[in-house]
Formats: sequence, C-alpha cells, structure tokens
Amino acid sequence: MARGNRREDIVLDDEDRRRFVKTLAELVDRSGWRLYAWVLMDNHYHLLVRTPEANLVDGMRWFQNTWTRRFNARHRLWGHLFGGRYKAIPAAGDGYFSRLVHYIHLNPVRAGLVKKKDGIAEKVSRRKGVR
Repeated sequence: MARGNRREDIVLDDEDRRRFVKTLAELVDRSGWRLYAWVLMDNHYHLLVRTPEANLVDGMRWFQNTWTRRFNARHRLWGHLFGGRYKAIPAAGDGYFSRLVHYIHLNPVRAGLVKKKDGIAEKVSRRKGVR
C-alpha cells in the first residue's frame, strides 16, 4: 500500500483513475506478478500481489515513479506524489490471504463511498469474521 504525500490525493478525477488502472496493468504485464486484489482510493491504494520472481522492489519503484510522472505531467505539477516508500507486508499464515482480500475490497465501504443501498454492505454484514 502507499498513501499520497501529506495524505493528499493521488488521483483527481475519473481520467486519473483510468490511467492509474492502465499503469497497474502495465506493471503486472512487465513484472510477471499475480494481482489478486486491489483498491484505488483518492489518497491511497492497496495491492495484493504474488511475485514469482524476486522483483517487488523494482516493480514498485517502476510503478510509483511512472504513476507520479504521468500524474504530474497531466496536471502540470512537480514533485513527490507519494508520502515515502510503499508498505509491504507478507501475506503468510492461516486465513490471512482471504482476510486481506476482504480488507482491500471493503476499503470503499469503510470509507462511506459505497452505501448499503448499493448492495455490498448488506452482503458483507452477513459474512462472519469480516469487520
């Protein structure tokens, strides 16, 4: 996961969101990673990936540098977009993988971006062990 510098937004509109997803797809293609879950919020993102090769550092460096350059070029900005290095946590242990998938996908619900009337909150509330 990585957060915007000073918790500021890393996407400003739907076009940024489309471009971010395109950049993420490029990352997966070039790195050989397996992407299991992801979420893009306005000021941060989460990825759940498997890296068959030992290339996490190189892939994340490429991704964050590339997205920063593309974002800054589009908005005529300069400087850091992310607040430091990404945070990587190994997904080991019984049930941890599935808990991470739920955590990532429920981020918009917890942030109040998805309402109960949209359906997901009701389905989630019936699952045991998901907070």
